[in-house]
Amino acid sequence: MTVYIDPPTWPGHGRMWSHLVSDVSYTELHLFAAALGVPPRAFERDHYDIPAHRYADAVAAGAVEVRSREVVRLLHTAGLRRRKGRRERGA
Repeated sequence: MTVYIDPPTWPGHGRMWSHLVSDVSYTELHLFAAALGVPPRAFERDHYDIPAHRYADAVAAGAVEVRSREVVRLLHTAGLRRRKGRRERGA
């Protein structure tokens, strides 16, 4: 199981955030997030939003650190990218 995380450089709600993604499946991503204790509400279309204070926890649990641009490339290559505003079925 390999999941990836970008640096916490995304502002929102008074915090900085990272994106946690899989290049294999949403199932893999959901399992990793659950094991890390990330609430399901943190899942947004094709990734989990991870607050900066949990970044080190995700890396320690096995998430591979990549640049933000790489996160998008991984999602596109795996066919898992879900753009905002598009209706998608299932997760």
